[in-house]
Amino acid sequence: MGAGDRLEVLIQRCYAGLDADELRSELLTRLRSLMTIDAAFFATVDPATLLFTSASADAPLGEVTEQFLANEFGQPDVNKFVTLAAARDPVSSLTHATKGDWQSSTRYVEVMRPIGFGDELRAALMSNGRCWGVICLHREDAATGFSEQELQLVRRLGPHVAEGLRRGLLSRAGDDGEVGPGVIVLDAALHQLSANAEGEHWVAELQPDRRTELPVAVRTVATRLTQGPAPQLKVRTRAGRWLALHASKLGDDGQMVVVIEPVAPAQLGSLLFDLHGLTPAQQRVTELLLRGYSTRQIVERLYLSPHTVQEHVRAAYDKVGVGSRRELVTALLRGSASHG
Repeated sequence: MGAGDRLEVLIQRCYAGLDADELRSELLTRLRSLMTIDAAFFATVDPATLLFTSASADAPLGEVTEQFLANEFGQPDVNKFVTLAAARDPVSSLTHATKGDWQSSTRYVEVMRPIGFGDELRAALMSNGRCWGVICLHREDAATGFSEQELQLVRRLGPHVAEGLRRGLLSRAGDDGEVGPGVIVLDAALHQLSANAEGEHWVAELQPDRRTELPVAVRTVATRLTQGPAPQLKVRTRAGRWLALHASKLGDDGQMVVVIEPVAPAQLGSLLFDLHGLTPAQQRVTELLLRGYSTRQIVERLYLSPHTVQEHVRAAYDKVGVGSRRELVTALLRGSASHG
């Protein structure tokens, strides 16, 4: 099977209903048949905040997780994922961004070079203008880095992987009974000091195997707090339950508390629209529709023609998999409908 055929098979697998872990495994296994990859980092993100909701890193990348997070969320550098997600081209390499001057990157000097890595290829995985994941591919320190052909391959693949991640989040949420908010207390070095029973429950949901001390979602929102106010992070557990995480400082000694609490589908807000693949224009119309606005009121509020409003409404129905306003409201409030 040629390289082109292998790429087509990989694209097809993005639409096979795989969850994030399965898609990551297939992506990296098949991608390694198309290019040299000495180590890889893959993360799903909350499209509203671009904070990591889950992550996987090959050895020895896991050994520098804290330095990596500090660089990503607190230091100026090239090819930040948030920058790539907002760029016309969401794929770049260290060589391309620095024009070959790797030493100008703090991440290379302080994080990558000490563990023997050189060039890196980074991509924000975008679908319909939203980022659903990020990937970073590494090469061992060498004179040559990733080629333009390899960057182009990832550019072609990225939107399909992003779409696979979006679709994987659309399955109906699970039921965790009456488990309430959990509380995790961390020290200044982001080590767990204590947790209530609910906190331990949600940590186990986020990371059943406990390969590291804390799930990446907890570490990410805590790291973000050290750089300034931390936004609320929404993440879906492997059991299908949506959780919200937010962090706050406890005092002047660097301790902080991370609260993890269940979120009903009706509280997901614009994330639920993103999951169903609604465009920004379709979202604006749908938000007013859910608030009870009539077609005429939407026309007047958004300065659109009646025909355009009806087109957006029909598109929303199609993407959510319903046939009426009543069904649309029910589906979005319950978090259920088609997979788009």
